[in-house]
Amino acid sequence: MPSTDRPADGDAYAWFGGRLATGLLDVTSDLAALDGAGWWAVVLGFEGEVVCARFADVREVPLPAARWPGVPPASWSSSMSRGEYVDGVGRIREGIAAGDYYQVNLCRVLSAPLPAGADLLGLAGLLATGNPAPYAGVVHIPAYDVALATASPELFLRRFDDVVESGPIKGTATTAEGLTAKDRAENVMIVDLVRNDLGAVAVSGSVDVPALCVVEQHPGLVHLVSTVRATLRPDAGWPELVAATFPPGSVTGAPKSSALGALADLEPVPRGPYCGAVGWVDADRRRAELAVGIRTFWARDGRLHLGTGAGITWGSDPSDEWDETELKAQRLLVVAEGVA
Repeated sequence: MPSTDRPADGDAYAWFGGRLATGLLDVTSDLAALDGAGWWAVVLGFEGEVVCARFADVREVPLPAARWPGVPPASWSSSMSRGEYVDGVGRIREGIAAGDYYQVNLCRVLSAPLPAGADLLGLAGLLATGNPAPYAGVVHIPAYDVALATASPELFLRRFDDVVESGPIKGTATTAEGLTAKDRAENVMIVDLVRNDLGAVAVSGSVDVPALCVVEQHPGLVHLVSTVRATLRPDAGWPELVAATFPPGSVTGAPKSSALGALADLEPVPRGPYCGAVGWVDADRRRAELAVGIRTFWARDGRLHLGTGAGITWGSDPSDEWDETELKAQRLLVVAEGVA
């Protein structure tokens, strides 16, 4: 059941995994602070924006209840039309044929007017029942224009002392039978990229893949998920770890640098928190859990935003890739339409 232990309007807070953080102490863009002390909420924007917020009080609390007036389906607009997206897929396939890259994750951003009186805690409550996710959370830091609710199914970085794990997702269908050889090849390609990323900051020989292409069930979807694990070198702190691994390989492409160049040309609006990372770092206990910022709503400038995308390879059918972006967004838009 939702909790009535709701932060006051205008207060900064974060909620992840049954823990509510309040009493904002400070905010920094310096990732080195995460190697110090305290409990931090972390939001990394895809384009490089960093918000690390340290809170004084972290306690076990169910997700607080709040009002959500609902967003009518007809109010959403897309940063790319179907025709523009299909054309983008074609241009990526041309780049693959030319040897520029192997895979590119092409995304679009949906947006709608933010309803008056809307509180993203209310949307998070609807997501908890309508689209439950292992890395669900809410972050609200008004002074830094951060307001988001995530139902991410994908692990970016989990840390236990010096051991770090990543859980890239590649491959999406409505049933396990719908997953294709293209999905599995894409997953293996991104796993190799993540292995290389972690290898840049890992103890030599410690990078391992304990799980490859495991089928995971999520609301209305199945995904192929792998696990990559490594032990960090003693000289590798949070700045070095994020520099080596961000943005997440599953939402960029391979090789990452070439894919990012293609995305800069093809995507008409910034992704913001979408496809970045969101989660928490407990510097005192050397524990952390950051999710990839997918299945994530964020509010900014009076509008609500939601991103959706698909991984493009040479074997991609442009219409099918557009349909995949629709499939990923559909359930979330239905949830956002509800009233809490």
